Amino acid sequence: MKIKIDIDPAHEDTPMVTIQASEWTEEVEAIVRHLKELDKSEGSPKRLVAVDGEGSVILQPSEIDYVYSANRKVYAQMQTKTLELKLKLYELEEFLTNYSFIRFSKSVIGNMDRIDRFELSFNGNLCVFFKSGNKEYVTRSYVQHLRKQLVEGGGGRGE
Repeated sequence: MKIKIDIDPAHEDTPMVTIQASEWTEEVEAIVRHLKELDKSEGSPKRLVAVDGEGSVILQPSEIDYVYSANRKVYAQMQTKTLELKLKLYELEEFLTNYSFIRFSKSVIGNMDRIDRFELSFNGNLCVFFKSGNKEYVTRSYVQHLRKQLVEGGGGRGE
């Protein structure tokens, strides 16, 4: 792959990327996906801040087992505690995609890097056990997507 950068004050304020290729390849698709992620993340939060009693705590995504919504609030479930987050679930999903989080259900986003094992439930749901001992369920409509991400080694980061 060749990279050519042309910096000139005469160009518009908004950067433009042109990809030239003889055919659509996985490499081109990966580049486009990465550029779209960069474009989306410009307006999104850079850090996760949770409420802990009277104060605020900065969280590392790698410490979180899963994020869920309940009673119109959003919480981060960690190894031994649950902290409230001030972002909406869809905002967190967008932010956490780069950290191997994927949707488990309408109200849960799970960290694939913290999964220990699975068990199939009789109703078609998947019970996910995290390394911390926590567990959460993947609803039937999201099981196929989770399986695909596990097989491909994806989850958001470097897909």
